[in-house]
Amino acid sequence: MHIAYSCLLIAILLPYIWIYFAKFGRSDDGIAKRYNNYAPRAQQAKLEGYRARAVWAHNNAFEALPGFIAAVLVAIQAGVPAPLVNGAAIVFIMARVLHGVCYLANLAWQRSVVWAIGLLALVYLFVQALLHLA
Repeated sequence: MHIAYSCLLIAILLPYIWIYFAKFGRSDDGIAKRYNNYAPRAQQAKLEGYRARAVWAHNNAFEALPGFIAAVLVAIQAGVPAPLVNGAAIVFIMARVLHGVCYLANLAWQRSVVWAIGLLALVYLFVQALLHLA
């Protein structure tokens, strides 16, 4: 299960990767703007372009986190075989990384597709847990 547990750590750290692009990236006009640590939420509310999308990716990564943590832990507790849990965890992480990349690149329908793949990985884990408890 070390792969699934490693994926949990990656999922926890992933939101901070996306916020880096919002805080320290260049604006669409090519001008670097200093990060305002005194009022970060106010500054983030004014961002545009890929920096705004990076904030959205950051927020969405946090929103997806509880479901992933629950799915992995429930599957492990239910006795789902490690290869199934590890595989679904890897699929989820790959989908979440691609989701953030699609957000930054402004690829809307592609982002929705990889979001759905990540959601299906969570559903798969819960279904496997239910099957192993039956």
